[in-house]
Amino acid sequence: MSEQPLLAGADWLREGALARLLGVLNRDGEEARVVGGAVRNALLGEPIGDIDLATTATPDQVMRLAAKAGFKPVPTGIEHGTVTVVIDSRPFEVTTLREDVETFGRHASVRFGRDWRADAGRRDFTMNALSATADGVVHDYVGGLADLAARRVRFIGDPDKRIAEDYLRILRFFRFHAAYGQGLPDVAGLAACVSARAGLQQLSRERVRMEMLKLVVAPYATASLAAMTECGLLVSVLGGVPYLASFENMTKVEAAIGASRDAMQRLGALAARTPEDADRLWQRLRLSNAEHARLQSIADGWWRIAPADDQAARALLYRLGPERFVDRVLLAWARAWPQGAADAAWRACARLPQRWTAPVFPLKAADFIKRGVPQGPRLGAALREAEMAWIAADFPSDAAALERIAEGATSAADPM
Repeated sequence: MSEQPLLAGADWLREGALARLLGVLNRDGEEARVVGGAVRNALLGEPIGDIDLATTATPDQVMRLAAKAGFKPVPTGIEHGTVTVVIDSRPFEVTTLREDVETFGRHASVRFGRDWRADAGRRDFTMNALSATADGVVHDYVGGLADLAARRVRFIGDPDKRIAEDYLRILRFFRFHAAYGQGLPDVAGLAACVSARAGLQQLSRERVRMEMLKLVVAPYATASLAAMTECGLLVSVLGGVPYLASFENMTKVEAAIGASRDAMQRLGALAARTPEDADRLWQRLRLSNAEHARLQSIADGWWRIAPADDQAARALLYRLGPERFVDRVLLAWARAWPQGAADAAWRACARLPQRWTAPVFPLKAADFIKRGVPQGPRLGAALREAEMAWIAADFPSDAAALERIAEGATSAADPM
């Protein structure tokens, strides 16, 4: 085992709710440590999100100690040793040290223990098996520090065995490589993923969705997706051909306009050329209805966008709203690549919502009723005709133009 202090700036370990929780659990001969992603990210200087703890205390002890300290313990997975402790509205997952006795896919028969090495050995990747004590010392039982320094995502022990325990680890291997890896994926891990690829069919679509939406927004997503494609895994997951060049171009146009990484935009660039592709991805990944609708919009008619046509761009922005307008423009830009990320016309088009706000259609039903158009289908037709004429005229606001548009729409609605 090797150990080292956490990187400078580990005050998050010694202050606030976490420090209080560690103080409660580190007593009466028991020990608690921060484990997994928080330790990994602290060492890498990455943002720390959720903080998980492991402890030698049993779940019942954790429940009792937390309640006695005035915290809120919730038995979220107590049969597997996990208690969520809520302090000042912040949740911490606390899991008793475990050893796998027998494994059945995701459902392992476990027993609680006090062996930190055994607990580390049952995790997925070496960089995720690091643990840190309250005084900032990092414990490494599986070579995670060396792999972290090398930016290498490596399974703990036998990769085939680790994957057989949970086939989602195939996707997690590529997702973690996209987030933290550099260079080519670990050879042994890659071979094991390919050998076990049929196991992906056993996974729920919700779990696949979760991993894929995290993967596509990771910093090194293109390289990981390329590796998945070369191994024949990505086609199986998406149910269609991936467009890696389009995906990579999307990352470049994001950078060109200072946009944040967006999972739906990137998924659209990767796998949706038509609304029918969006329907397939909806089913394959169990996307939410809102995600499905957005992906359909992204993939619908992007090829018609001409960035230099300001009037057409304003009309599209009016129809779609700012978010969906930018979605579609970025996809069109990513696929019109001879111009590149530096193209001024595309850049201006993508930034149109920042400099122009679509006005509200100024004509109302009353404007046509007073012209003799009766309520009912004719009134609806007149309003639609007027709105189309107003858009085509580039959203005029002066009274004379609106009068002409209203008169024309009234005439068009007259059955003669």
